[in-house]
Amino acid sequence: MLKSYFDTENNRHKSFELPGSKPQYNPDRPGQVEHIFLDLDLDIPNQSYQGNCQITLNPIRSNIDRLTLDAVNLNIKSIQVNEVGQKFDYDGEKLEIELNQQTQIGKQIIIDIAYSVEKPQRGIYFVAPNKDYPKKNTQVWTQGEDEDSRYWFPCFDYPGQLSTSAIRVRIPKSFIAVSNGKLIAEEVDGDKKIYHWSQEEVHPTYLMTLAVGDFAVISDRWNDIPVTYYVEKGREDDAKRTMSKTPKMMEFLSAKYGYSYPYPKYAQVCVEDFIFGGMENTSTTLLTDRCLLDKRAALDNRFAESLVVHELAHQWFGDLVVIKHWSHAWVKEGMATYSEVMWTDNEYGAEEAAYYRLKEARSYLAEDSNRYRRPMVTHVYREAIELYDRHIYEKGACVYHMIRAELGDELFWKAIQTFVGDNAHQTVETIDLLRAIEKATGRNLMFLFDQYVYRGGHPDFKVTYSWDGDANLAKVTVTQTQAKADGSSKDLFDLKIPIGFGYKQEGEPTSKIFTVRINEREQSFYFPLESKPDFISFDAGNHFLKTVSLEYSIPELKAQLELDPDPISRIYAAAALAKKGGLEALKALSEALKNDRFWGVRVEVAKQIAKIKLNQAFDALIVGLADQNAFVRRAVVQTLADIKTHESYKALKNLVQDGDNSYYVEASAASAIGSIAAASGEDEKPKEEKVIKLLKSVLQEKAGWNEVVRSGAIAGLAELKTSEAALNVLIEYSKPGVPQALRLSAIRALGKISIGQTPANLENILDKLKELAKETFFLTQVAVAVALGQMETPKAIAILQTLANQTPDGRVRRLAEEQIPKVQKSIGSDSAVRKLREELDQIKKENQDLRSRLENLEAKSK
Repeated sequence: MLKSYFDTENNRHKSFELPGSKPQYNPDRPGQVEHIFLDLDLDIPNQSYQGNCQITLNPIRSNIDRLTLDAVNLNIKSIQVNEVGQKFDYDGEKLEIELNQQTQIGKQIIIDIAYSVEKPQRGIYFVAPNKDYPKKNTQVWTQGEDEDSRYWFPCFDYPGQLSTSAIRVRIPKSFIAVSNGKLIAEEVDGDKKIYHWSQEEVHPTYLMTLAVGDFAVISDRWNDIPVTYYVEKGREDDAKRTMSKTPKMMEFLSAKYGYSYPYPKYAQVCVEDFIFGGMENTSTTLLTDRCLLDKRAALDNRFAESLVVHELAHQWFGDLVVIKHWSHAWVKEGMATYSEVMWTDNEYGAEEAAYYRLKEARSYLAEDSNRYRRPMVTHVYREAIELYDRHIYEKGACVYHMIRAELGDELFWKAIQTFVGDNAHQTVETIDLLRAIEKATGRNLMFLFDQYVYRGGHPDFKVTYSWDGDANLAKVTVTQTQAKADGSSKDLFDLKIPIGFGYKQEGEPTSKIFTVRINEREQSFYFPLESKPDFISFDAGNHFLKTVSLEYSIPELKAQLELDPDPISRIYAAAALAKKGGLEALKALSEALKNDRFWGVRVEVAKQIAKIKLNQAFDALIVGLADQNAFVRRAVVQTLADIKTHESYKALKNLVQDGDNSYYVEASAASAIGSIAAASGEDEKPKEEKVIKLLKSVLQEKAGWNEVVRSGAIAGLAELKTSEAALNVLIEYSKPGVPQALRLSAIRALGKISIGQTPANLENILDKLKELAKETFFLTQVAVAVALGQMETPKAIAILQTLANQTPDGRVRRLAEEQIPKVQKSIGSDSAVRKLREELDQIKKENQDLRSRLENLEAKSK
């Protein structure tokens, strides 16, 4: 699917555990569920249905006289076991069945539960037109992960119980029903149609699914397996554009995992109002319809392709090989996320894959530093959905890559194929992956798992370099800055890191690589070399998950930026040069922005240029607006927003007016002009009414794919924090009836613009968010929580607490609770503090002007 006792002594990181967290375990098993059969009759107009759930159970123990099933907010009508009525107790969450006859080992029982559901809030979702959104499609779809299947049928709802399944569903004749496995029957019954799907391969309850709608059906194939895409009618071309690589992906992953795609079909159903990016239900993935790309979106949107390969990878990791307990979710989510890297390498090349992996690492690092630190494997939480964070996705992917780097490609894939083959159609824990690695390769990687999986964190390295010309010795000193100065080993990592010394020559540079063991807080290494190297590559290949600060001199950093064949090393060099500052560093970055062969490096260079606080940065950056790559242009636009001068405003204003091939570049430009206008000095500040007029013109004229561009204008308006006129626009666009993506952007923006508004306007914003918090749609609740978390008033806390108490969704609950300390911390940022901050910014600007003139004078005198 597209977050303690954890480091409690480390006060730099917040705790993952929130109040109410406790150890969570799978329940005792009364028996093995062999089969689940659901017989449903949907009443779509009334958002309800009648159901019968039949569970075939082989008892694992004799003399059991009571069975406990998970069943939330269901109307239980009757229960039979082997066609005999049974007494039961039901409290709205647990269904207790009193068995007339105790169980006997080897004697199968069949449980039949008749029930109904009316207007469900979880598990199964009815989507329909309403007065605000009269063109919304009518659809029904389910979402089981983590433990939401219990909201639409009675079950043993945990991942350690695997069974076959079947769903028979009665729906209006004009609709299509899609579910797991094979379609074994389809019949017309008056104005109704009955679909009967059967899944013959075992899977957990959370992977059972049903999707109903008036879909267009696009048929494809991989070998003899049908591959089908279900989308809203009229979006067939978007479906092909988005999902047509699926058969090629199936071929690719079957080869990599050493196990041919294991199900009789693969369906992808794009549904409206989906609460995730995608969900890998066995043989039938559900995707958000927002992933469907039009021609222009496809120019620079890789998210959709990554989403498709991620959910497909789960058909092996998660569906074929199933986690036994939620605490081991990284095993499946990490590999699905790493499969995005693998596919990027296969489709676009090694540099793109390396950059993709760097961005995954950064996503985890941001969560680790700003949200909390935790081990990847833990069974202490409140709800399992809390585990679905950047630690199990992006850090998990990085761990798989480190395993690959440690073993080498041949042994890595041998280990992965052994893991899949040995555990197909079974449940696994993390230890099973370690065992498969050892079985296939003879290698014991517990040392890596102990450091990266079973404890939180990663190494933070500071690296310095010097050259002794007399002795021809390179000295490299490595400090683990995450470790305590007292030499305590608690926070130290023990790793073997390759260090490369590169030399410029005709063609590709050459490198001499040494591998050193880094296991102390500070270590110095001496390397005999024939001549002074041009550049140094710490962690050559950049395979380890880490942060690194390079303390080299400018010549070595310039050579690394220019010559290192590894794009990640060039990116690290760019960051180190920006940290050095000065005109020489700026010129090196400017050259890289124009000349580096890989767009990802140019993107990162653009971001670094603005960090050099010289007026010349604008001239160095502006050339990037003409880059052929849309990702680079977007980065340049976003960086120009940081420069905040009249020149940068003018350049971006022209871009907003003239447009760009990329939705995202236009959106970034609209956001940036608001940011620049809000921060410019009084002598350079564009008139507020002109800025608002320009952004309103975007809102009026640039409706399009997923409201990306108009959402950029909303973000720009949110920057005008003292503007009542901008606030009024945001309030208008937060009303029901506004396209959902745009409305959610406006709701989030209300929090940002609240800082600097008058007391009366602030009360208006709070009232608006309080009312919005009552809406039940998941994404609206998330947007409200984000908005409130940006505010600087104690009144936001009460609304957040109410939202946390009332939401049925664990993700919203946790998000709201995490926003409360953010608001508490920011309450001290009153107007006096903001005034001081503005004055400090002005002083910095004056110093920048002075330093820029001095740098020019020094350059001319050389």
